[in-house]
Amino acid sequence: MDAKKFVALLLLVAGTLALVYGGFTYPKANHAIDVGSLHVSVDEKQHVSVPVWAGIGAILIGGVLLTLRRKS
Repeated sequence: MDAKKFVALLLLVAGTLALVYGGFTYPKANHAIDVGSLHVSVDEKQHVSVPVWAGIGAILIGGVLLTLRRKS
């Protein structure tokens, strides 16, 4: 599999996942208390929304890359 086909498939999968899930969540550690040897941290969940137009654009670009033929 060449690099162009790999990138095209990656864009198709990423665009589809963006449309299905609408974003992703990741944990972010915040240090609440640091007193001597006592260390307390709090994990907060951060949510990143992916716009619909970005998912559709990734799918379209991936599809165009798959359909373009290499010039010999």
